[in-house]
Amino acid sequence: MSTVSYSQIVRDGLWTHNTGFVQLLGLCPLLAVSNSVINALGLGLATTLVLLASNTTVSAIRRWLRPEVRIPIFVLVIASFVTAIELAMNAFWHELYNILGIFIPLIVTNCVIIGRAEAFASKQSLPKAALDGLVMGLGFLIALVLLGALREVIGQGTLFSQAHLMFGEAARGMTLHVIPDYRGFLLAILPPGAFIGLGLLIAAKNAIDAGWQRKASQKTVNLQEIET
Repeated sequence: MSTVSYSQIVRDGLWTHNTGFVQLLGLCPLLAVSNSVINALGLGLATTLVLLASNTTVSAIRRWLRPEVRIPIFVLVIASFVTAIELAMNAFWHELYNILGIFIPLIVTNCVIIGRAEAFASKQSLPKAALDGLVMGLGFLIALVLLGALREVIGQGTLFSQAHLMFGEAARGMTLHVIPDYRGFLLAILPPGAFIGLGLLIAAKNAIDAGWQRKASQKTVNLQEIET
């Protein structure tokens, strides 16, 4: 069993190995439902819950799984949690469930979830597996919400449009009109806008990483000059 620290798990899930911006996994739902913050938040939370539950379960039962049946068992575990979440969304957030449509049951086939179960949860202790599922899900959620916010602002000039679908009728007033009297930009909320928006966010992350790397290199050079 490889040793990995809790801080490294958090750093990898949220930034270094972010599934949306670095590994580029699960792009189908990420691009398809990220035309608004609420849609992105709904799918992101559902995916996070499945990742947390499946990682925890796989780690808990890993000692009793035979190698030749582990993958079917992983899929069965994931499908069970997805079904439970799908039924809960249908019961309590029916309108949002209808908007997300097929992408809720398709969480079963999300390669992020089966990949974490096989590569991490099946080899690590339960606390580390649970933390990995949580932060990997949160990393995916952050990517979804950032892309949804970017597309919603550019496409409609608003944020948190249709918040009542998730938070109830009291949230109808949550809509923020970021750009007043804005006619909208249709490309941003169409599929091509999803690809362009994701590309811009990835470029921004790469620029931040490059800046940090330059600062670290400069700090190393300065230390070497001081020592000499």
